[in-house]
Amino acid sequence: MQLGLIGLGRMGGNMRDRLRAAGHEVVGFDHHPDVTDVASLEELVSKLAAPRVVWTMVPAGQITEDTINELAGLLSEGDVIVDGGNSKFTDDGPRAERLAVKGIGYLDCGVSGGVWGATNGYALMVGGDADNVAKAQPIFDALKPAGPYGFAHAGQVGSGHYSKMIHNGIEYAMMQSYAEGYEILKAAELVDDVPAVIKSWREGSVVKSWLLDLLDRALDEDPELANIRGYAEDTGEGRWTVDEAVRLAVPANAIAASLFARFQSRQEDSPAMKAIAALRNQFGGHAVKR
Repeated sequence: MQLGLIGLGRMGGNMRDRLRAAGHEVVGFDHHPDVTDVASLEELVSKLAAPRVVWTMVPAGQITEDTINELAGLLSEGDVIVDGGNSKFTDDGPRAERLAVKGIGYLDCGVSGGVWGATNGYALMVGGDADNVAKAQPIFDALKPAGPYGFAHAGQVGSGHYSKMIHNGIEYAMMQSYAEGYEILKAAELVDDVPAVIKSWREGSVVKSWLLDLLDRALDEDPELANIRGYAEDTGEGRWTVDEAVRLAVPANAIAASLFARFQSRQEDSPAMKAIAALRNQFGGHAVKR
């Protein structure tokens, strides 16, 4: 099958490699001339036979909107656009409606797998009409891991990105739990070899996971994590998950706490903690550090 793939960064480039290894013809476009196959989106579309499937793998926000709008002027009735970036699910419905006027199908696809997906496969959560999913199904089958897992037609337009948002919220909480356990072990007087304890959990333990494997790998490379600053960004999905939890009145305690912990990591000298120290000094005469 042919696929147009826009965005050949860490994930997009690996996806192109995996698809080509599976026998698919991929025409890729990227603004970096050393990785792109074509010079423009117009050239990309011209190299695909109708009905076309074009996958965007670019940063969420205005870049994605601009790319899809440009494609809308180049594609034909019966073609399908797949957005595999981390767009907010509320963007998907309006996009699908705009494209439907021109007879162009739209799918939103949440993609998980990171830089390991090229070899391990990607978990794919897809939203959109079944007919459009069927047009892209050979691509989904090649990208997912072998076996029965790794792909879901989650539901209507927006459900793919919504599912990926919740996936990433869970990921936040899982990482935070491992991190807190690691810090307690580091602070304990009795434990001499924290990396060995982490490694022991990789098999036979109810907390085993790929994330735990990656923590173990990081500790193999830097046992004290001395070369890493304790600063963690967030890309939006955790915030959106907490927003949805509030909207639906679902108690998402662990996910919310993990999001706020990321905010705290960016404060070298927390104003809130300064206020607490000042209050303790005021009401109890407790010492403060200057």
